[in-house]
Amino acid sequence: MNPKIVDWQGRRVWLVGASSGIGAALAQELARRGARLALSARSLDKLQALGIDHALMLPCDATNAASLGGARQALLAAWGGVDLVVYLAGDYVPMRAQDFDLARAEQVIAVNFNGAMRLAAAVLPDLHAGGGIAFVASVAGYRGLPKALCYGPGKAALIHFAECLHLDLEPQGIGVWVINPGFVQTRLTAQNDFAMPALLTPAQAAVAVVDGFRTGCFEIHFPKRFTRVLKFLSLLPYRLYFPLIRRVTGG
Repeated sequence: MNPKIVDWQGRRVWLVGASSGIGAALAQELARRGARLALSARSLDKLQALGIDHALMLPCDATNAASLGGARQALLAAWGGVDLVVYLAGDYVPMRAQDFDLARAEQVIAVNFNGAMRLAAAVLPDLHAGGGIAFVASVAGYRGLPKALCYGPGKAALIHFAECLHLDLEPQGIGVWVINPGFVQTRLTAQNDFAMPALLTPAQAAVAVVDGFRTGCFEIHFPKRFTRVLKFLSLLPYRLYFPLIRRVTGG
């Protein structure tokens, strides 16, 4: 369904949201595999702290179309093109109806979904056969979950957006990937006040992402022992899904 990326040597990869978490770990992993990296985040200092030699530093705000456009122009001026673009920028706050904060919810969705659309709009003219664009969404986008009142909907929209893009771009040989991790140990998930099953380190998640690109599949999801359970639950009718999720999560 997608190009199978096996050899990263010399491949031009732009990571947007590379300063921490999965983004930083993926940058380190791809650097070890010989990729040419362009790294973006709001903080240049954090990008430089990764210590990746010869990486192209493109600080920008993923929620700002002009900022993204400027980073793209700098990338094209330096490289003349790009092979793979990966959107990793993300925000998260646990939220339920009892403490619904509209401004904060809109901020989360602006990063998790609107930023991804802005990046796609910027780079679609640059994508070519054998390469493409990938979006880090989440298994929280499969179905409604407790405490995911603003996080889940943005990730669900991102999954849907990636599906639509894939339908349009696959006939041209351009890959579109959606990456749906389970729980990964980051500063964002540190906000959770519950035990996170099958918790991975960012380094483990980065290896899973790279392994996923080898398969040519549209969706890269991990860890399988957790994501397959959620996939099964997502197939249930609401009359079974809602009470089961409440019982399993205590929600």
